[in-house]
Amino acid sequence: MTDGHTSPLLSAVTERSVILDGGLGTRLEDRGNDITGSLWSAQALKDDPQSVREAHAEFFSAGAEVATTCSYQVSVDALVAQGMTHADATAESDLLLRRSVEIAREAANAAAEQSGAPHWVAASVGPYGAGPGDGTEYDGAYGLSVDELANWHRDRTGILADTGADVLFAETVPSIREIEALAREVTAAKVDALLSVTVLPRTPGTLADGVTLSDGTDLTEVARIVAETPAFRTVGVNCVSTNAALAGVRALGEGLAEAGRPLPLSVSPNSGELWDHVNRCWLPRAAGGAIGSAPQIQDAVPDFLDAGVRLIGGCCRVTPREIAEVAEAVTPLR
Repeated sequence: MTDGHTSPLLSAVTERSVILDGGLGTRLEDRGNDITGSLWSAQALKDDPQSVREAHAEFFSAGAEVATTCSYQVSVDALVAQGMTHADATAESDLLLRRSVEIAREAANAAAEQSGAPHWVAASVGPYGAGPGDGTEYDGAYGLSVDELANWHRDRTGILADTGADVLFAETVPSIREIEALAREVTAAKVDALLSVTVLPRTPGTLADGVTLSDGTDLTEVARIVAETPAFRTVGVNCVSTNAALAGVRALGEGLAEAGRPLPLSVSPNSGELWDHVNRCWLPRAAGGAIGSAPQIQDAVPDFLDAGVRLIGGCCRVTPREIAEVAEAVTPLR
């Protein structure tokens, strides 16, 4: 991903706003794929790669310029949970990680050929909580050390760094220890990386006091680690409401400025519905109160751009339709 030269994607981000895709996993679910197992969206990558390719193409047709690979939940642990031996799971994980980038690249190349404009691939690395952490991606309560988390991420980051993706995208990261571990691993892999974290209100039920990292860490500490890690080329927020995402990127931008390394920011909010990870269902926007009833992503585009966001897309339940609306809102403001 890097040989000492800045990738064209990262060059573009320094010059203008770039449109990310939306929620690949939930889009695959909309298309009829079963994503309820331990592999989540990667089950489609394993069983129905053509569906993944078509989902990428849908987002590109809607105006996305970056495909996030279907590798978020690919891990040896998830495959072992399906009954594989550790050796077989290790080989299968390698195959699926590489396949995820190949499929996204095929879709990106097809979109570029059709439009005459570049399209890129971001290799997704999900957090520990999306693998054996049993949903702890929501709070980062892993009970693991930085060394243990680094060991868990090492093989995946190494494989994805070897795939030819434009960047590595560590997303939905809730824990400061995991950020430290990822900083170590992307540096060792000599790879350009995007970091996207999850946040929670500092005071439950209101955003009046701002947000913290999901494990309660102040975002100035996140900004400090990012500023000290040259491999991290952008930082942002994903998988939260639009309002929480805006509060998060504003705090990160301020923290980076204080740390002396301003960077482009990224944002990928959810649709506004809330995921009940206990009952495993989506709650309507109105059920979330003041925080959950945030504006749609496209309506917040001017505020995001004013905050320094240069990579903007969506996460869970954000479809190609919403990405088209985001692209329409961004274009005149570039």
